[in-house]
Amino acid sequence: MSRITWPAPAKLNLFLHVNGRRPDGYHELQTLFIFLEHGDTLHFEVTEGDALTLSPAISGVPDEQNLVVRAARLLQARLPVPKGARITLNKVLPMGGGIGGGSSDAATTLVALNELWGAGLSVDELAALGVQLGADVPVFVRGNAAFAEGVGEKLQPVAVPERWYLVINPHCHVATAAVFQDPELPRNTPKMGLQNLLEGEWKNDCELLVKKRYPEVANALGWLLEYAPSRMTGTGSCIFAAFEDESLAREVLAKLPDELTGFVAKGVNISPLLRALQQVRESGLIESV
Repeated sequence: MSRITWPAPAKLNLFLHVNGRRPDGYHELQTLFIFLEHGDTLHFEVTEGDALTLSPAISGVPDEQNLVVRAARLLQARLPVPKGARITLNKVLPMGGGIGGGSSDAATTLVALNELWGAGLSVDELAALGVQLGADVPVFVRGNAAFAEGVGEKLQPVAVPERWYLVINPHCHVATAAVFQDPELPRNTPKMGLQNLLEGEWKNDCELLVKKRYPEVANALGWLLEYAPSRMTGTGSCIFAAFEDESLAREVLAKLPDELTGFVAKGVNISPLLRALQQVRESGLIESV
């Protein structure tokens, strides 16, 4: 089973509106998620007993805080007979970048181990476990581009044109909690119907605040805006621009200043994780290894 590569793709928020603050302190949002054909990858080797190991260790993140380990333990608790796993994570997505690295890793762990352990949980059950780890985890579990409302847990599948994206990493870590706790965050964008949102101008309500707090984001966005309409994804720090074809995106990537890094990837409505799961089931790999 360790030969199977399980993708943990990046996501983009094509728009992000903050509609208000709830009495419990969480925020009402409207956002549109798509996936990218780019991300982390994980390998799992099922073991006897209930030991869970993750390698390589992520600097500054102990296992009890790591979303991969936490996801595995949540699922493990649902097994009638304990099983363990040795997990290997190939990490390429930046932490605090707003492209879903930790949430995607957690979702891939839930989906893969549900298969490999034979847990038999439904997608709804896995998504319910995922929301305990983060509001973005269920969209990765379900694997469809989606319009999200509430705190991000109310998902409606959508299909948007699949374009090429240049994503730039300004190399600063933006803490989501700090953004939503900031008194200067706009919280009054009126709620709109999905069709009006899809036809309207897309924006990110967190962008102005993050640019003010993180000059690296402001500088990167200012550079990319010279080439194409650009926005921040999630609560940052990564920014992106859409292109009609891959070559145009790569032309801009080639001009990237030395202090920035980036990548070009295709945006897709069906997650690479969902496609991998279907391929594993069709191939019978789990039963044959």
